[in-house]
Amino acid sequence: MENVLNWAEKRICVTGGAGFLGTHLIKELKKRGARDIFIPKIEDYDLVDKDAIQRMLADAQPDVIIHLAAHVGGIGANREHPAEFFYDNLMMGVQLLHQAYLTGVEKFVAIGTVCAYPKFTPVPFKEDDLWIGYPEETNAPYGLAKKM
Repeated sequence: MENVLNWAEKRICVTGGAGFLGTHLIKELKKRGARDIFIPKIEDYDLVDKDAIQRMLADAQPDVIIHLAAHVGGIGANREHPAEFFYDNLMMGVQLLHQAYLTGVEKFVAIGTVCAYPKFTPVPFKEDDLWIGYPEETNAPYGLAKKM
């Protein structure tokens, strides 16, 4: 028998749930029966900050976290602030994952990005290709952080 998650019985936290991908994911989760979905807003929870993550987890009390949130910009922003993009995205993912573990979250799903793949990845991409080289330079700080 297939191990299927009963979405109707789970408290779900979707970071980045108000963004483009997140809004589509929320609609799909609701179609699959999800009723208790918590969408943390950056104005309320800075997910780079460990204390804010702990507060968000206490407020949401999720069974499942789907982590879509990211600090992103365009090519110009990536070139001007590479360390900021790397730090923010790395800390968001690592701290959220660790705090979720410490609080007993049942399932954690981290959504990656094509920017994590090497610049010269053969098409079509395969999961194993993620580690065969360095990402495209203008997206590298963001892509490396999400890869981690």
